[in-house]
Amino acid sequence: MRIPYLAKTVPGAWDSQRSKIELKIVPAEVKRQAQTFTAFDRVSVLSEALPYLQRFRGKTIVIKYGGAAMKDESLKGRVVTDLVLLATVGIRPVMVHGGGPEINSWLGKLGIEAVFKNGLRVTDGSTMDVVEMVLGGRVNKSLVTLIQQAGGRAVGLCGKDSDLILARQMVEKDIGFVGEVTSVAPELLTTLVEDNYIPVVASVASDGNGQALNVNADTAAGEIAAALRAEKLILMTDVAGVLRNKDDPSTILTRLDIRQCKELVDEGIIAGGMIPKA
Repeated sequence: MRIPYLAKTVPGAWDSQRSKIELKIVPAEVKRQAQTFTAFDRVSVLSEALPYLQRFRGKTIVIKYGGAAMKDESLKGRVVTDLVLLATVGIRPVMVHGGGPEINSWLGKLGIEAVFKNGLRVTDGSTMDVVEMVLGGRVNKSLVTLIQQAGGRAVGLCGKDSDLILARQMVEKDIGFVGEVTSVAPELLTTLVEDNYIPVVASVASDGNGQALNVNADTAAGEIAAALRAEKLILMTDVAGVLRNKDDPSTILTRLDIRQCKELVDEGIIAGGMIPKA
């Protein structure tokens, strides 16, 4: 039971469609430390969490889950348990997921090299087939199954379903079938959360003409959060956040606006997989 992490969410600088979305990057290591909780600790956590449960009841929260945070199976189980708990107390979670480690594993089995540029996966035709198969199939349905085993009701989707996520191919960056989100149709997600389902969305989009596109899961989660006018956007990862000095945890930057993000990218402080998050 780790609801206080929501309470500690750092207000973000995203104000899209007049919906203030607050952003928290939740390190996987913090979740692992929760294994040492005693029964008394859990009661204390519940007591501490109560005001936040009341505050966010009926609110939509978008949670991006993927990358290194998916490697630990026991951690995955605890994340799912927390997600079901949120839904049980009346909060409306929407999970958006990637699955980089799983994709890399299957690419390796098929003898396809994984290549990245500026934190984005270079996706040729063969790689796109694997991405769609792994994200929309294996990873998505495994998460749906875990949620339902934990007592929740989940519906697995990808961006191609009902044209949920439309994107255009980023041809100018020479990275293949990688998409830049152009629109999100939130109606299906709204219907699901209003009926107490937990949508689980794989970050595969459509170009509107039947071509699947690989969309960065951080970006997809942000666009979905904006379209839903979500109360919060939570990105789960295995790092503490944006560090001015990557070797010094005390230099973490707890609040950034768009201008500062761009400056930090130009300076190389925000790099690799943190670029899409920024």
